[in-house]
Amino acid sequence: MKTTLIGAAIWVALALPAVAQSTDVPDNLEKLGNFRTTGTTDFTYVEQDGPYAEGIRKTLERITLPPGFRIGLYAVVPDARHMAVGPQGIVTFVGTRKDKVWAVTDRNKDRIADEVKDFAPSLTFAIPNGPCFSKDGFLYIAEQNRVLLFPAAEFFYESPDVAAFSLVPQGELIPPGEESYNHTARVCRIGPDGRIYISLGQPFNVTPRDKLELYREIGIGGIIRMKTDGTGREVYTTGIRNSVGHDFDPATGDLWFTDNQVDGMGDDIPPGEINHQTEMGQHFGYPWYGGGDVRTDDYADEEIPLEVVMPAVETVAHAADLGMTFYTGGMFPEEYRGAIFSAQHGSWNRTEPIGARVMVTRIAEDGSASTEPFAEGWIDANGEYLGRPVDVAQLRDGSLLVSDDMAGALYRIWYDGM
Repeated sequence: MKTTLIGAAIWVALALPAVAQSTDVPDNLEKLGNFRTTGTTDFTYVEQDGPYAEGIRKTLERITLPPGFRIGLYAVVPDARHMAVGPQGIVTFVGTRKDKVWAVTDRNKDRIADEVKDFAPSLTFAIPNGPCFSKDGFLYIAEQNRVLLFPAAEFFYESPDVAAFSLVPQGELIPPGEESYNHTARVCRIGPDGRIYISLGQPFNVTPRDKLELYREIGIGGIIRMKTDGTGREVYTTGIRNSVGHDFDPATGDLWFTDNQVDGMGDDIPPGEINHQTEMGQHFGYPWYGGGDVRTDDYADEEIPLEVVMPAVETVAHAADLGMTFYTGGMFPEEYRGAIFSAQHGSWNRTEPIGARVMVTRIAEDGSASTEPFAEGWIDANGEYLGRPVDVAQLRDGSLLVSDDMAGALYRIWYDGM
C-alpha cells in the first residue's frame, strides 16, 4: 500500500519521542495530538478589500525600488511578523507578537492573496512570532516559551483542528523565571544539517553580570539548535543581544543573522549588525560590545574574556534589522542571486527616525559583504512611519514577500524589467 505524504508526516510525528504531549499543555493541544476534535468551528477572516486596503496601496505608490522592480499589496494581515512559505506553495503562515498565526492563501495564483484567516483557532498561542518550514512540509512555530510542530499544516489548515504536537513543551524553551515582555520574538530555521535553529533574545538592554553564566548555559542571548524530534539541544551561537532574523547561505551552509544593538548611547552609535558564523560556539561580542566595536558603558573597563567575531556588516544605528533571507530565485537579475534581503523595522527612540526599509546585502567571493537600501519610503517628510517592515520571504515564482506589523500587511516585490 502506498503511503500518502500526509500519512507519512503524521506517522513520523507520532514516532518522535520528544513530541509526545506533556501533562501541563492545554487540553486542545492534547486533543489535537491524539487526532480528536475540539468542537471549534469558527475562523477569524480578514477583509482584503475596501478603504483600508486602498490606503495601504496608496502608501506603496511612494516606495522607491531599483529600475524594473514593482511592489504591490499581497494581503492585509494584522500584526504581520515573520513568515513561512509552504513548500507546496499552497499557503503562507504569518506569525504575530500577539496570539494569532495567520494562514494566507492565493487560491487563483494571481499573486494577490484571496483569503486570510487564523490558523489552528482551537489552540491558544502565546507570541507565536516565528514560523518555519522543513523541506518535507513540517511547520514549526517558535513561541515565547514553547515550540509547536504541525506535521501537515499545508493540508490541514482549512480545518480549525490540525495535527499538532509540542516539540518543546511550554516552559522548557527558557526557564519560566526568565520570561519577559521584552525581546520575546523568537525566529527559527531548519539548517542544512536538518536541525532546527531558534534565536533566544535576552530581555535586558545590557545583561547584568549575575545573569551571564545562566544565559550562556541556556542559550539566552544566542541561537540554540536541536534535532527535529526535540532532542540534542545545544547552544550554537553566543554573544547576541537580540537576533530576530537568521538564514543559511545556500552556497556554503554558513549561518548569517541580524542583531539589534544597545539603546541609550546616542542616535548614531552603536551600529546594527549582520553577522556571519562559520562554526559552532563562536561569540559575537555582547554584552562587552554594544554593536560593532563600540564598548558598552556597563562593561567598558573590563577585559574581554574570550575571542569575539566582529560583524560582517555594520548597519546604521538603531534601524532595527530584523528578518532576513538569502535569495535563491530566478526572477531577479543575476546581481541579486545569492544576496541577503533583510528588513529594517525602524528606530523607536532615535531623535530622527531611520530605517523602515528593505535592504540588500551582497557577499563577495572573499567573504566580505556590503549592504544598501533596496526598497524604502515608509517614513514620510514629517518623520512619521507609514509602515514598518519585519521580515522577507521568497515565493516559489522568485518574487519576495515583505511583512509589516504596523500597517498589518504583506507586500509582494517582483521584477518585470520594465
